[in-house]
Amino acid sequence: MKKFVLFIAIQIIVLQGIAAQSGGGDFLRSIGKIYSVVAVIAVIFIGIFIFLFRLDRKLTKLENHIKNE
Repeated sequence: MKKFVLFIAIQIIVLQGIAAQSGGGDFLRSIGKIYSVVAVIAVIFIGIFIFLFRLDRKLTKLENHIKNE
């Protein structure tokens, strides 16, 4: 799990550097699409967090069930 988080963090840093050099944010901001991009990214992250939260609850319930047997 630590390797996955580190990989994601490195990817975010690299992508921010590429986006800063390309000036793509200025183009999106000028036509008003940057808010759509931010909204889509926010929905994706919220979905991932909800999925992980539900998965953790299910695993905890399963662990408790196994422990009680």
